[in-house]
Amino acid sequence: MTQAARIGIYGLGTMGSALALNMAEQGFDVAVANREADWLPAFMSEAGDLARRLHPHETLEAFVAGLALPRIILFMIPSGAPMDAMIEAVLPLLSPGDTIIDGGNADFHATRRRNADLSARDIHFVGMGVSGGEAGARHGPSMMVGGSDHSWAQLGPILTAIAARHEGDPCAAHLGPDGAGHFVKTVHNGIEYADMQVIAEIYGLMRYGLVRAPHEIGEAFARWNAGPLRSYLTEITAELLGYRDPVTGHPAIDVIKDAAGQKGTGRWTVIEAVRLGQSASMIDAAVAARSWSSEKQTRVAIEGALGGARSALDLGEDVLERAFLAARILCYAQGFRILKAASEEYGWSLDLARIAEIWRAGCIIRSDLLDDIALAFHQDLEGGQLILAPAMASELERTIPALRRTVAAAVTGGHAAPALSAAIGWFDTMRQGRGTADLIQAQRDFFGHHGFERLGEAGSHHGPWWD
Repeated sequence: MTQAARIGIYGLGTMGSALALNMAEQGFDVAVANREADWLPAFMSEAGDLARRLHPHETLEAFVAGLALPRIILFMIPSGAPMDAMIEAVLPLLSPGDTIIDGGNADFHATRRRNADLSARDIHFVGMGVSGGEAGARHGPSMMVGGSDHSWAQLGPILTAIAARHEGDPCAAHLGPDGAGHFVKTVHNGIEYADMQVIAEIYGLMRYGLVRAPHEIGEAFARWNAGPLRSYLTEITAELLGYRDPVTGHPAIDVIKDAAGQKGTGRWTVIEAVRLGQSASMIDAAVAARSWSSEKQTRVAIEGALGGARSALDLGEDVLERAFLAARILCYAQGFRILKAASEEYGWSLDLARIAEIWRAGCIIRSDLLDDIALAFHQDLEGGQLILAPAMASELERTIPALRRTVAAAVTGGHAAPALSAAIGWFDTMRQGRGTADLIQAQRDFFGHHGFERLGEAGSHHGPWWD
């Protein structure tokens, strides 16, 4: 009789295959299936010795029947309509107490809906964010889980076994009910967008403002990666800038079309931030920059008509390093503000310190800075504002002048730096106890009789223009 598998993975694309092999390597029996069943023989062959822990099934019915009770099924398939169709197909085969997991980048609103629908049938639905790409999934990802306590009791031992580890601590956690896990992954990706955009802007300033060759810029990133800026994204930037294209012999970066794609999670972060009344200005800038990048022909035409000259910059490497660090701190600060607002809105009770901890290894935005962020959230932060943590405030005091100087030089010299500019704009807005929204309120009252609050007085008031 075939051994009942501890967990099933349906969908053997890049991520699903890697997770299945990771689980098998950690000693778990895994049922595997795929919509195209002819993928199975090749997958099993490539699994080598791990194949003894993998149990392939050509039909959905056999796949479900091959799972131990209560069943745990991880779907690694496209989110949206395909996930809804799969739930409809598998539901008649399940029993009360079984758990379905969506491991894709799903809209957390859809996750909440599916959770509510399936809970009424005593089926547990988990939204799980997975970060780390193929290598992470195979050797240790960071995983952000939302769902019931029951589902975590079943799933937790498996995920903590396969997760990345930071000084022995598994980078996987149950963050809250329903859509909490997918929301945290969405914000993770939003931060990733902004950090990548900041890096691209720093690269651009060095390439076109300091007129450095790609390999020289890569060497600078390598030096920075030995200090407070150490991170996965800094590391791979240093490495990739050293590659040459084997066809032309030119730097590999120079043969890549400057048009970046996006799959939606960055845009979702901005949309949800706006719904929650929060600022995601750096992420918004990054999303916008990717959108503008896709308009290659338009940009070439505008350059021909209006000119695209960029002036030389008088910025030292140390200034750019500090500007980079300031921007990264502010990027994380905006991201965690969104998480805090969502936690309050949806009653998730998100543990911000734990989120920072599980991002320290396995995921794309892993960085040394997350150690300080986790420590900051373990303390009693005023209003949960990361920039008020003593360590963060001290670093900002040291690095903000460099960010200010960098943005000023970029703007004066005609270099595009939307994310860096958004960073200093947000910081300056937040550090001013009295801003300029008083005039906006006066205007609204003048043209629309909307009223405003007076300092030190309750209720709604109107200006003398209505006397």
